[in-house]
Amino acid sequence: MRLVLAAMVILSHSFPTAGYGSDPFGTWARGQQNLGGVAVVGFFALSGYLVTKSGRNSDVVQFMWHRFIRIFPAFWVVLLVGAFVIGPAAWVISGNRLDDYFTLAPGGPVGYITQNWTLTIHQLGIYDIYVGTTPYGDSTGFSILNGSLWTLAYEWSCYLIIAVLVLFGVLTRARAVLLGITALYFALEVVRLSSPETLAQVIPFISDPVAVDLTFAFLVGGCFALYADKVVFDYRLALLSAAVVVGTLHYGGFAVIGYPAMCYLLLWLATRLPARLRRIGRVNDYSYGIYLYGFLLQQFYALIGLDRWGYIPFTVIVMVSAFACAWLSWHLIEKQALKLKGWGPGRGYRGVLKRLRTRLRPEPAEAKG
Repeated sequence: MRLVLAAMVILSHSFPTAGYGSDPFGTWARGQQNLGGVAVVGFFALSGYLVTKSGRNSDVVQFMWHRFIRIFPAFWVVLLVGAFVIGPAAWVISGNRLDDYFTLAPGGPVGYITQNWTLTIHQLGIYDIYVGTTPYGDSTGFSILNGSLWTLAYEWSCYLIIAVLVLFGVLTRARAVLLGITALYFALEVVRLSSPETLAQVIPFISDPVAVDLTFAFLVGGCFALYADKVVFDYRLALLSAAVVVGTLHYGGFAVIGYPAMCYLLLWLATRLPARLRRIGRVNDYSYGIYLYGFLLQQFYALIGLDRWGYIPFTVIVMVSAFACAWLSWHLIEKQALKLKGWGPGRGYRGVLKRLRTRLRPEPAEAKG
C-alpha cells in the first residue's frame, strides 16, 4: 500500500515539475487535495497505525531510537546526494563553473545541509538552481531541490505525541486518552476548515493548519491500532468507506469524515489483498526511498529536457529511477540502520541503566592467598 502511495506522489508531482500544469485530480476534488496530497494523508494514517503499534511494545527510549534510525539516516543521505551530486551537476549543466558552487556563501550546499538536517526544511534549494531553467522553477520563482521533504518534520512531530503517550503508559493502560486527543484534533480540523483565522486566535501554538490536518490523519491511524480488537473488517464496510472517500473528495468533507474512511479502506485492503501482493514490502520496504528521491529526480530530469518527451515517458523514467535509488537507499542505508534496533538505546532505558551500572560497578578485589 505504501508503494502505491509513493507512486501516487510521483504521478502528482510530474504535472508541475514537467510543466503540464497542476494535478487535474485537485480540480476534481474541488481543491481539497491533489493526488499527492491524498497519498500523503494515506501515508500519515498508515504511519499512525504502525507507529502506535510499535509504541505499545516498547518503552520511550526504544521507541524514539527506532523512529530515529528509520527516518534520519536515509534523510541525511538524500540531503547529501542533493547537495553534492545533483546540485553540482545541475549547476554545471546550467552553465556555471563548478568551483563557484562549492563555497560557504549563503544559500549554498553547506547551508542546504546545516539548515535542513533536523528535518525542518529552512533552505529549499541551492543558489538559483532551477530558477528559469525548469518549468517548476519558472512557475514558483524559487530554487527547490526536493519538494517532498517538508512532510517529514510533521511526521516526526506526530512521533513525539506518541512518545509522550508511551512515556506515561497511556497506550497500554489508558488508551481512551488517544481517542480524546483525536477528538480534539477532529474539532480543530472542523475549525480549520470553517474559520482558519479562529484557529490561530484560540490555540496559537497549534495554529499551523497543515500540522492539524496531518496530525489528525496520523491519530486516526493510531486509534485503529489501539482498538484493532474492536474493528470489524468487512467488505461491506470497505465498500461504504470507498464511497465515503470518493464522495467527500468530490463534494467536500474529505478532511473530516474522509480521513477515517480512507484509513479503514487502506487497512482493509492491506489485510484482504491476495497473499502475493501482501508479501510485497514485507521484507524490503522501498516506499520511503521512492518518496525521498522522486521529486529530486523530477527536477533534475526537467532540467536536462526529459519533460519534453511527454507526461507518460517522463513519469515512467522518474518511477524507474526513483525505485533504483530506493533500492540502494534500502539496502545500503535503511536496512543497515535498522540492524541497530537492538543496540544501545534500542535495549530500552532499563537496558541502558543496567549497562551503566555494570560499567560503573567496581571490580571485586582479588582474594589474598
